[in-house]
Amino acid sequence: MFVTKQIASTIKKVCVIGPECTGKSDLSQYLAEYFKTCWVKEYARAYLDKLNHTYQQADLTKISHGQLRMEDEWMNDANRVMICDTNLITIKIWSEFKYGNCDPEIITRMNSRTYDLYLVCNIDIPWQEDPQREHPDKREQLWSIYKNEIVKTGVPYVEISGDREARTKKATEAVSGLLQ
Repeated sequence: MFVTKQIASTIKKVCVIGPECTGKSDLSQYLAEYFKTCWVKEYARAYLDKLNHTYQQADLTKISHGQLRMEDEWMNDANRVMICDTNLITIKIWSEFKYGNCDPEIITRMNSRTYDLYLVCNIDIPWQEDPQREHPDKREQLWSIYKNEIVKTGVPYVEISGDREARTKKATEAVSGLLQ
């Protein structure tokens, strides 16, 4: 699907990001419903569900392609704001954390994308087992890495923490502020 520059320039992009098992998908869906817009799901989940082997580093590049393709496709359906459940920063962090490096193509594509606001989900909610989650014992380390990466972007961000009610309230207020 083709995204016109006119549409892209009028839509604000909010990325919900953070370590695994921090409520990103739940918050993304909530925000999309609240603001009556679309949300771009995490492409990696669907990709990994269909994989019949353990993922390899090369799969992360394929996942990055799918994530960006979904963003482009959903942009035309956005209503003032598009909510992204993660972006390529997550893939970069994961690649560096697991493999010690990142495909330069992922970094180039990551740097070519802009977002208007990051909602960085804290690790203060309980861990829930999931076959795709890998590091319940590394949450603090990953939280620090995510915060550092987001700060480096120079894009405004809001830390999201607390129970579900506190998280949705803070996120809603942040997105509302962006749209004013």
